[in-house]
Amino acid sequence: MAIVAKRVSDEREAEEQNFNWVGTRAVRPDGVDKVTGRAKFGADLHLPNMLVGKMLRSPHAHARILSIDISSAEKLPGVKAIVTREDFLDLASEFVPAGEMMVNYRDITRNVMAREKVLYEGHALAAVAAVNAIVAREALALIQVDYEVLPHVLDVVEAMKPEAVLIQEDLLTDGADPPADKPSNIAKRVEFGHGDIETGFAKADVIVEREFNTRPVHQGYIEPHACVASVSEDGQAELWCSTQGHYVVRGHCARVLGMDVAKLRVTASEIGG
Repeated sequence: MAIVAKRVSDEREAEEQNFNWVGTRAVRPDGVDKVTGRAKFGADLHLPNMLVGKMLRSPHAHARILSIDISSAEKLPGVKAIVTREDFLDLASEFVPAGEMMVNYRDITRNVMAREKVLYEGHALAAVAAVNAIVAREALALIQVDYEVLPHVLDVVEAMKPEAVLIQEDLLTDGADPPADKPSNIAKRVEFGHGDIETGFAKADVIVEREFNTRPVHQGYIEPHACVASVSEDGQAELWCSTQGHYVVRGHCARVLGMDVAKLRVTASEIGG
Protein backbone atom coordinates (compact mmCIF):
# COMPACT_ATOMS: atom_id res chain seq x y z
CA MET A 1 0.00 0.00 0.00
CA ALA A 2 2.86 2.37 0.85
CA ILE A 3 4.48 1.81 -2.55
CA VAL A 4 1.18 2.43 -4.41
CA ALA A 5 0.49 5.58 -2.38
CA LYS A 6 3.96 6.97 -3.15
CA ARG A 7 3.51 6.27 -6.87
CA VAL A 8 0.16 8.09 -6.88
CA SER A 9 1.74 10.98 -4.98
CA ASP A 10 4.61 11.22 -7.48
CA GLU A 11 2.19 11.19 -10.41
CA ARG A 12 0.12 13.97 -8.85
CA GLU A 13 3.24 16.02 -8.15
CA ALA A 14 4.39 15.59 -11.76
CA GLU A 15 0.93 16.56 -12.99
CA GLU A 16 0.89 19.67 -10.80
CA GLN A 17 4.34 20.66 -12.10
CA ASN A 18 3.16 20.28 -15.69
CA PHE A 19 0.36 22.78 -15.04
CA ASN A 20 2.33 25.17 -12.85
CA TRP A 21 3.33 28.13 -15.06
CA VAL A 22 3.90 30.73 -12.33
CA GLY A 23 7.61 31.33 -11.95
CA THR A 24 8.56 29.31 -15.03
CA ARG A 25 9.66 30.48 -18.47
CA ALA A 26 7.10 29.78 -21.17
CA VAL A 27 8.38 27.94 -24.23
CA ARG A 28 7.70 29.89 -27.41
CA PRO A 29 5.83 27.67 -29.88
CA ASP A 30 7.81 29.15 -32.78
CA GLY A 31 11.13 29.41 -30.93
CA VAL A 32 12.73 26.15 -32.02
CA ASP A 33 11.92 26.65 -35.70
CA LYS A 34 13.37 30.16 -35.70
CA VAL A 35 16.62 29.40 -33.90
CA THR A 36 17.25 26.30 -36.04
CA GLY A 37 16.44 28.01 -39.33
CA ARG A 38 13.44 25.84 -40.18
CA ALA A 39 11.03 28.79 -40.09
CA LYS A 40 10.04 30.04 -43.54
CA PHE A 41 9.88 33.81 -44.00
CA GLY A 42 8.50 35.59 -47.03
CA ALA A 43 11.89 35.71 -48.75
CA ASP A 44 12.54 31.98 -48.17
CA LEU A 45 9.85 30.72 -50.55
CA HIS A 46 10.92 29.81 -54.08
CA LEU A 47 8.61 28.61 -56.86
CA PRO A 48 9.61 26.94 -60.16
CA ASN A 49 10.57 29.48 -62.87
CA MET A 50 9.98 32.30 -60.41
CA LEU A 51 10.59 35.87 -61.57
CA VAL A 52 12.34 38.43 -59.37
CA GLY A 53 10.88 41.89 -58.75
CA LYS A 54 12.78 45.10 -58.11
CA MET A 55 11.45 48.60 -57.41
CA LEU A 56 12.58 51.94 -58.80
CA ARG A 57 12.26 54.51 -56.01
CA SER A 58 12.42 58.27 -55.96
CA PRO A 59 15.62 60.00 -54.78
CA HIS A 60 13.56 63.11 -53.97
CA ALA A 61 11.36 63.76 -50.96
CA HIS A 62 8.84 65.82 -52.94
CA ALA A 63 8.60 66.13 -56.70
CA ARG A 64 6.10 66.21 -59.53
CA ILE A 65 6.42 63.36 -62.02
CA LEU A 66 6.57 64.82 -65.51
CA SER A 67 7.23 61.56 -67.38
CA ILE A 68 8.39 57.97 -66.97
CA ASP A 69 10.10 56.31 -69.96
CA ILE A 70 10.39 52.52 -69.72
CA SER A 71 11.00 51.82 -73.41
CA SER A 72 14.72 51.02 -73.09
CA ALA A 73 14.18 48.83 -70.03
CA GLU A 74 11.45 46.82 -71.77
CA LYS A 75 13.89 45.84 -74.54
CA LEU A 76 16.44 44.36 -72.14
CA PRO A 77 16.63 40.55 -72.53
CA GLY A 78 15.22 38.79 -69.48
CA VAL A 79 12.75 41.52 -68.58
CA LYS A 80 9.24 40.07 -68.50
CA ALA A 81 7.14 43.00 -67.26
CA ILE A 82 7.37 46.59 -66.06
CA VAL A 83 4.53 48.32 -64.22
CA THR A 84 4.07 52.01 -63.41
CA ARG A 85 1.25 54.25 -62.21
CA GLU A 86 -0.55 53.66 -65.50
CA ASP A 87 -1.13 50.00 -64.60
CA PHE A 88 -3.10 50.71 -61.41
CA LEU A 89 -6.66 51.86 -60.93
CA ASP A 90 -7.04 55.44 -59.74
CA LEU A 91 -9.42 54.66 -56.89
CA ALA A 92 -11.71 57.29 -55.41
CA SER A 93 -11.49 58.41 -51.81
CA GLU A 94 -13.02 55.76 -49.55
CA PHE A 95 -12.18 55.04 -45.93
CA VAL A 96 -12.27 51.36 -44.91
CA PRO A 97 -11.22 49.44 -41.76
CA ALA A 98 -7.70 48.00 -41.76
CA GLY A 99 -7.00 46.16 -38.53
CA GLU A 100 -6.68 48.76 -35.78
CA MET A 101 -7.06 51.79 -38.05
CA MET A 102 -8.83 53.20 -41.09
CA VAL A 103 -7.22 53.63 -44.50
CA ASN A 104 -8.20 55.47 -47.66
CA TYR A 105 -8.07 53.53 -50.93
CA ARG A 106 -7.11 56.68 -52.80
CA ASP A 107 -4.06 57.03 -50.57
CA ILE A 108 -3.20 53.34 -50.91
CA THR A 109 -3.08 53.55 -54.71
CA ARG A 110 -0.77 56.55 -54.46
CA ASN A 111 1.44 54.84 -51.91
CA VAL A 112 1.77 51.58 -53.85
CA MET A 113 2.94 53.53 -56.91
CA ALA A 114 3.45 57.30 -57.12
CA ARG A 115 0.99 59.01 -59.47
CA GLU A 116 1.05 62.80 -59.85
CA LYS A 117 3.85 63.34 -57.33
CA VAL A 118 6.35 61.50 -55.18
CA LEU A 119 5.46 62.19 -51.56
CA TYR A 120 8.61 60.97 -49.82
CA GLU A 121 12.14 59.80 -50.57
CA GLY A 122 11.93 56.17 -51.64
CA HIS A 123 8.41 56.42 -53.08
CA ALA A 124 7.94 53.66 -55.66
CA LEU A 125 7.84 54.76 -59.31
CA ALA A 126 8.10 51.52 -61.26
CA ALA A 127 8.47 47.78 -60.69
CA VAL A 128 10.40 45.36 -62.88
CA ALA A 129 9.86 41.59 -63.11
CA ALA A 130 12.83 39.77 -64.63
CA VAL A 131 14.43 36.33 -64.79
CA ASN A 132 16.89 37.23 -62.02
CA ALA A 133 17.89 40.07 -59.72
CA ILE A 134 20.83 41.16 -61.88
CA VAL A 135 18.66 41.73 -64.95
CA ALA A 136 16.03 43.48 -62.83
CA ARG A 137 18.59 45.93 -61.45
CA GLU A 138 19.96 46.60 -64.94
CA ALA A 139 16.45 47.37 -66.12
CA LEU A 140 15.90 49.85 -63.29
CA ALA A 141 18.97 51.77 -64.43
CA LEU A 142 17.45 52.13 -67.92
CA ILE A 143 14.18 53.70 -66.74
CA GLN A 144 14.16 57.46 -67.28
CA VAL A 145 12.12 59.66 -64.95
CA ASP A 146 11.70 63.39 -65.45
CA TYR A 147 10.98 65.26 -62.21
CA GLU A 148 9.99 68.74 -61.20
CA VAL A 149 11.65 68.90 -57.79
CA LEU A 150 9.47 70.66 -55.22
CA PRO A 151 10.27 72.07 -51.76
CA HIS A 152 9.86 69.73 -48.81
CA VAL A 153 9.58 70.03 -45.04
CA LEU A 154 11.25 67.71 -42.54
CA ASP A 155 9.99 69.24 -39.28
CA VAL A 156 6.53 68.12 -38.14
CA VAL A 157 5.65 71.44 -36.50
CA GLU A 158 6.74 73.40 -39.56
CA ALA A 159 4.73 71.08 -41.81
CA MET A 160 1.55 71.87 -39.84
CA LYS A 161 1.80 75.63 -40.33
CA PRO A 162 -0.71 77.26 -42.73
CA GLU A 163 2.05 78.54 -45.02
CA ALA A 164 3.85 75.17 -45.26
CA VAL A 165 4.41 73.45 -48.61
CA LEU A 166 1.45 71.16 -49.29
CA ILE A 167 2.16 67.47 -49.90
CA GLN A 168 -1.41 66.71 -50.99
CA GLU A 169 -3.05 69.80 -52.45
CA ASP A 170 -6.59 68.51 -51.94
CA LEU A 171 -6.30 67.25 -48.34
CA LEU A 172 -8.81 68.87 -45.97
CA THR A 173 -8.36 68.31 -42.25
CA ASP A 174 -10.94 65.86 -40.94
CA GLY A 175 -12.43 66.74 -37.56
CA ALA A 176 -11.62 70.46 -37.74
CA ASP A 177 -14.04 72.85 -36.02
CA PRO A 178 -15.17 74.83 -37.96
CA PRO A 179 -14.84 72.47 -40.96
CA ALA A 180 -11.68 73.07 -42.97
CA ASP A 181 -12.12 74.91 -46.26
CA LYS A 182 -8.44 75.11 -47.23
CA PRO A 183 -5.99 72.22 -47.82
CA SER A 184 -3.25 71.52 -45.28
CA ASN A 185 -0.79 68.82 -44.28
CA ILE A 186 -2.93 67.88 -41.26
CA ALA A 187 -4.98 64.82 -42.14
CA LYS A 188 -7.14 64.68 -39.02
CA ARG A 189 -7.69 66.57 -35.78
CA VAL A 190 -8.66 64.67 -32.61
CA GLU A 191 -9.18 66.48 -29.32
CA PHE A 192 -9.21 64.88 -25.86
CA GLY A 193 -10.41 66.90 -22.88
CA HIS A 194 -11.28 66.56 -19.21
CA GLY A 195 -12.61 69.39 -17.10
CA ASP A 196 -11.81 73.09 -17.60
CA ILE A 197 -8.13 73.69 -18.23
CA GLU A 198 -8.33 77.42 -17.54
CA THR A 199 -9.90 76.75 -14.13
CA GLY A 200 -7.13 74.27 -13.42
CA PHE A 201 -4.47 76.80 -14.34
CA ALA A 202 -6.10 79.42 -12.09
CA LYS A 203 -5.97 77.06 -9.09
CA ALA A 204 -2.44 75.81 -9.76
CA ASP A 205 0.47 76.98 -7.63
CA VAL A 206 2.97 76.37 -10.45
CA ILE A 207 2.50 75.95 -14.20
CA VAL A 208 5.32 74.23 -16.08
CA GLU A 209 5.29 74.32 -19.87
CA ARG A 210 7.90 72.44 -21.92
CA GLU A 211 8.30 70.96 -25.38
CA PHE A 212 9.80 67.51 -25.81
CA ASN A 213 11.09 65.85 -28.97
CA THR A 214 11.87 62.20 -29.49
CA ARG A 215 13.08 60.02 -32.31
CA PRO A 216 10.54 57.92 -34.19
CA VAL A 217 10.47 54.33 -32.99
CA HIS A 218 9.64 51.25 -35.02
CA GLN A 219 9.49 47.55 -34.29
CA GLY A 220 12.73 45.60 -34.52
CA TYR A 221 11.58 42.60 -36.51
CA ILE A 222 14.30 40.72 -38.38
CA GLU A 223 12.37 39.36 -41.36
CA PRO A 224 12.46 41.26 -44.66
CA HIS A 225 9.23 42.66 -46.02
CA ALA A 226 8.88 40.26 -48.91
CA CYS A 227 6.15 38.44 -50.76
CA VAL A 228 5.83 35.74 -53.40
CA ALA A 229 2.90 35.73 -55.81
CA SER A 230 1.63 32.95 -58.05
CA VAL A 231 -1.05 33.55 -60.69
CA SER A 232 -2.58 30.71 -62.70
CA GLU A 233 -3.98 30.88 -66.22
CA ASP A 234 -7.57 31.01 -64.93
CA GLY A 235 -6.87 34.13 -62.87
CA GLN A 236 -6.59 32.41 -59.48
CA ALA A 237 -3.79 33.99 -57.45
CA GLU A 238 -1.93 33.10 -54.27
CA LEU A 239 0.20 35.42 -52.22
CA TRP A 240 2.69 34.50 -49.48
CA CYS A 241 3.84 37.51 -47.48
CA SER A 242 5.07 38.68 -44.08
CA THR A 243 1.92 39.90 -42.37
CA GLN A 244 -0.26 39.41 -39.31
CA GLY A 245 -3.45 40.33 -41.15
CA HIS A 246 -3.82 38.17 -44.22
CA TYR A 247 -7.53 38.98 -44.62
CA VAL A 248 -6.73 42.70 -44.68
CA VAL A 249 -3.96 42.12 -47.22
CA ARG A 250 -6.31 40.05 -49.38
CA GLY A 251 -9.04 42.68 -49.37
CA HIS A 252 -6.71 45.60 -50.12
CA CYS A 253 -4.75 43.80 -52.83
CA ALA A 254 -7.91 42.67 -54.60
CA ARG A 255 -9.34 46.19 -54.54
CA VAL A 256 -6.16 47.91 -55.73
CA LEU A 257 -5.61 45.33 -58.50
CA GLY A 258 -9.26 45.35 -59.55
CA MET A 259 -9.72 41.61 -59.11
CA ASP A 260 -12.36 39.42 -57.49
CA VAL A 261 -11.40 38.84 -53.86
CA ALA A 262 -12.61 35.23 -54.18
CA LYS A 263 -9.78 34.61 -56.65
CA LEU A 264 -7.03 35.68 -54.23
CA ARG A 265 -5.63 33.59 -51.41
CA VAL A 266 -3.12 35.04 -48.92
CA THR A 267 -0.90 32.92 -46.69
CA ALA A 268 0.93 34.62 -43.82
CA SER A 269 4.59 33.64 -43.58
CA GLU A 270 6.69 33.80 -40.42
CA ILE A 271 7.15 37.22 -38.83
CA GLY A 272 9.29 38.62 -36.05
CA GLY A 273 12.42 37.13 -34.57
